[in-house]
Amino acid sequence: MGATLHKALTSLALVAGLSACTMQEGSVTREVSDLSPSYDGIQTTLLDGDLVNFHVEMQNARDPEALDEYAECAAAQYALIRGFGFARHVRTTIEIEGDKWLGDAVYTVSPALPRGLKTIDAEVTVAACEENGIPTV
Repeated sequence: MGATLHKALTSLALVAGLSACTMQEGSVTREVSDLSPSYDGIQTTLLDGDLVNFHVEMQNARDPEALDEYAECAAAQYALIRGFGFARHVRTTIEIEGDKWLGDAVYTVSPALPRGLKTIDAEVTVAACEENGIPTV
């Protein structure tokens, strides 16, 4: 009887332990899914002619690319506001302070497709931003 009782208690302990793991996994999953990105602002500064600086701020960005996309959306909308159809990425720096992500991006805007590898079509980009729920200027 001692061995049977020991097996029963061991089985009960295993079931209780597995239940605790399942509850912990469920709460972790819930916490992670609640951390949706928050787009917290864009500041735009015209540096010189067609050179524009964008300071963007996000909370809970999934990765640096999310902040880059936010800055690109701002640049594309800014180009359209100025009557231009294109922009070209010059540089972006990123700082992370806890859940807050800060981006400092520079773009050129132009009426014709600029030279370079990181060019964007402003109309196409703004449409994609709207479709993906990323705000613009």
